Amino acid sequence: MALLAEEIVEEWLNRNGYFTIRGIKLGVQEIDLLALAVKGSAIEARQIEVQASIRPVSYLCSLPKDAQRETGRKPMSMKQRTPQELADGVKEWVNKKYYHDAKKQLRYALFQGEWKYELVIHHVKFPEELDLIKNHGIKIHKLDDIVMSLSKSKTIIQSAGGSDLLELVMLGRERLQQDAAS
Repeated sequence: MALLAEEIVEEWLNRNGYFTIRGIKLGVQEIDLLALAVKGSAIEARQIEVQASIRPVSYLCSLPKDAQRETGRKPMSMKQRTPQELADGVKEWVNKKYYHDAKKQLRYALFQGEWKYELVIHHVKFPEELDLIKNHGIKIHKLDDIVMSLSKSKTIIQSAGGSDLLELVMLGRERLQQDAAS
């Protein structure tokens, strides 16, 4: 599911004039999408991570490493977390996803200006994590909103590499709307 969601997000970026690199491997680290666009005389640079789950069963972020050691719980333990465990887990997740040294070095090699950090989600089990993620300066997008914007708005480019997948997604939406109307 995540790879398909990444393809839809990449289509959205491409149609809005961004050049993208998807699925970058840096040892055991990965970057879902890097996007660059020329906006007038400026360059806009974005790192976008995608977390898409239809029926999430766990937290988005792992239990903090200290809490794992102290309690013996597994990283994705479903046991309720304290507010401090949630905050620490989100901080570790944000650092791993966006501020890892290898990721910073790659972004710097591509563009030495300011980068924006974003997360695309579908559904999450614990929405309080999203508020904590936002507090770290990460912009949150909903996958449904991206799909809807692609179906409704005019974009710089009318079709890119992910248009076939997007058309299939839209067929499913049209069918749901027809079923709801009847």
